[in-house]
Amino acid sequence: MAETRLRVGIIVGSTREGRFARTVADWFAGQARQHPELQVDLIDLAEADLPAVMPSVKTPQVRDFTARLDAADGFVAITPEYNHGYPAPLKAAIDLANAEWHTKPVGFVSYGGISGGLRAVEQLRQVFAELHAMTVRETVSFHGAGACFDAAGNPEDATGPATAAKALLDQLVWWARASAEARIRRPYR
Repeated sequence: MAETRLRVGIIVGSTREGRFARTVADWFAGQARQHPELQVDLIDLAEADLPAVMPSVKTPQVRDFTARLDAADGFVAITPEYNHGYPAPLKAAIDLANAEWHTKPVGFVSYGGISGGLRAVEQLRQVFAELHAMTVRETVSFHGAGACFDAAGNPEDATGPATAAKALLDQLVWWARASAEARIRRPYR
């Protein structure tokens, strides 16, 4: 199993017009692509065409989205903080799936003002616990995010964020491998 690359779903949680999310997500996806044990699936909720209201029957877009989640070995949510919380489209997308999240690790990259999105991350940890997912301790957080990146979308201080991203990804890989091995030995539920 150690030779197999793990699939990480990087979920871009903001859909706002003029959002900063893709700057952060594209940088982080670049970091993840450099990790020798990972392959990246960038899932941008602004492009997924998911319904705003939970459908009674899964639409093709929902089926595609949940299939991508099911195929992933772990996830990283890219989230801003809006009014001390995470964006509604991210919650709606999370709620479209259930078993697809089970026993998989979830990491967080957050951005925002003075708190750097960390209040949104704390709330998301509670949501994912209910979905039988485990959240990794390490995070990447950008405080005053607009000033943290240059015009090309690179962090002004590349060392700190790259170190934090590596720590997050290494933990995600460990948990993804451990949970995959555990599911083989003993199926969950």
